[in-house]
Amino acid sequence: MDSLETELARARDLDASALADAIETIGFECTRCGACCKSEADDPHTATVFPDEVRTLQAANADGDDHDGDDGEKYDWRDVARPMPYGLETDADGTQTGETFEWALQTDACGNCTFYEEAADGTGACTVHDDRPLICETYPFSVALGGTSQPMGEAVDEAGMVRAHECEGLGRDIDREHAEELADALKERAVRELEEAIGVRDNYERVDAPDEDVVVHDSEAAKTRDGEPIGTN
Repeated sequence: MDSLETELARARDLDASALADAIETIGFECTRCGACCKSEADDPHTATVFPDEVRTLQAANADGDDHDGDDGEKYDWRDVARPMPYGLETDADGTQTGETFEWALQTDACGNCTFYEEAADGTGACTVHDDRPLICETYPFSVALGGTSQPMGEAVDEAGMVRAHECEGLGRDIDREHAEELADALKERAVRELEEAIGVRDNYERVDAPDEDVVVHDSEAAKTRDGEPIGTN
């Protein structure tokens, strides 16, 4: 297996024009069905969010985007993100303990993304669309590099680099401008995921969770579920 540094170099060398070719060939247009924002088969929605993206979404409400709180009231960290559940232990009353290595977008009581809203006709909308994380901006596509998030799906280019998750928006016409915008975001996401993975690896140090809670190791520090670095308060 290639090192994360090798994969990062490959990500930085990706030809965004070739990615756009693949996207343009298969075609894509969001139908606002909401499938990528909602829980599936009783499994809560799970989408990775980087620490700086959490802070961007925290600030979004203070800039005037109202969601659950009063207009102009900044979100708490927990309003935006939760510990990625993979690897955590959950007891009978739902309490999680252990350590994990990513943040996931927060969910509501139904398991849907907390920023998802649905109209009476079933049309979905993202309430923070302009500030949405890269994983949301690039869905349903990913690139097949080690160390990156790779949703299940078939290759959509001859090189097998671009993958597409099942989505009803695939196969619809997309113009070159939007294909290139999506390709640029897809490349940026691949680079960011590998940079995050390297940061997590290099900064990892096992720590005890306060009050037997959860520890989230990200590229910045080991943190509590509130996003507070452990041992620096």
